[in-house]
Amino acid sequence: MESQGKGFIVFERESKAADYYFLYAFVALCTSISGWQHCRPVVVVDGTFLKSAYRGIMLTARTMDATGTIFPLAYAVVDSENDASWKWFFEQFKEAYGERPSMMLKIEEVDPRVKSYLYDIGYHRWSRVHATVNRTFTMTSNIVESLNVVTKEARELPIFDLLEYMRTLLERWTKEKLLKAMGTFTYLGYKFNKELDDNNTLSQKLRVGSMRASTYHIHTMLDGVKWYIVCLENKKCSCGQFQLDELPCAHALAALRHRNETYENYGSPYYTRKSLLLTYEMPVNPLPDESKWDVPQHILDEVVKPHARDKRRPGKPHKERYKTFDEIKSKKYKVSCGNCGGEGHNKRTCKNAPNL
Repeated sequence: MESQGKGFIVFERESKAADYYFLYAFVALCTSISGWQHCRPVVVVDGTFLKSAYRGIMLTARTMDATGTIFPLAYAVVDSENDASWKWFFEQFKEAYGERPSMMLKIEEVDPRVKSYLYDIGYHRWSRVHATVNRTFTMTSNIVESLNVVTKEARELPIFDLLEYMRTLLERWTKEKLLKAMGTFTYLGYKFNKELDDNNTLSQKLRVGSMRASTYHIHTMLDGVKWYIVCLENKKCSCGQFQLDELPCAHALAALRHRNETYENYGSPYYTRKSLLLTYEMPVNPLPDESKWDVPQHILDEVVKPHARDKRRPGKPHKERYKTFDEIKSKKYKVSCGNCGGEGHNKRTCKNAPNL
């Protein structure tokens, strides 16, 4: 694949005595590397169990395209989910994708001290939960879980077949999404166009108050009487949605309508049809038959044995990954009563008088 310019592939092996054993494998296809430049600069990573005879973990990195759907960036097979394997995965990811230009410059424009502070405290202290700007609609790991569901049965395959399955999956997805992108005629991708339509509907209920250059006071009746300040020049609103999602909120759209302006210059370029077409511009070409592969001799001479299975731990094997705090917290459901409306019991066990 590398010889035909189809991607960035790395295999890592470990030496035990005179033998070599498989350790890690990392794959990033050219389609993903090229398309990444036209996607929002947010990467979601996760690990999921492999169910083949030699077990292991598949690490994946994804983002979202201009339609709000999954865009896989890289995937790897490692022995287990630990600091060493994650460090190796991120090193290969950086080698394949490099760094997005101007990311730190945008932070530095807000406050010059922030850039050095973030570097000093370490990347592990950065959290999407506490982000105050430019979340670009990415606050959960839902796109990771969606891909895990798609690959559920494939994770029972041997490593070679698993990697080939992932390549053909990306090949099929790229073709399908390119056809959909070519059939899109709105300025924004589907998800963000719908979000904008919903905001536009809400904006019809608002009236513009005092005007000061590009600053508008918006009065809304949605929740009592509230005033919002919209600064179109800085693309900010006191409700917070404009700068968080990088898409005009209802208040911003009301201000734009009052000024007879359109929204095109006030949203993120990563949400547009143009970015969507550029994301899938480079296809994933199919591989020729294995008999026609041009494999270097030094690769053919290598003998890499399957990874030595670790001693099985006592107890029932863990089949699901460990949940994050946010996921555990969101799974807690409160039981409410349909008879009296109280919590902690249901209608069948209710001892209170019904609400009339």
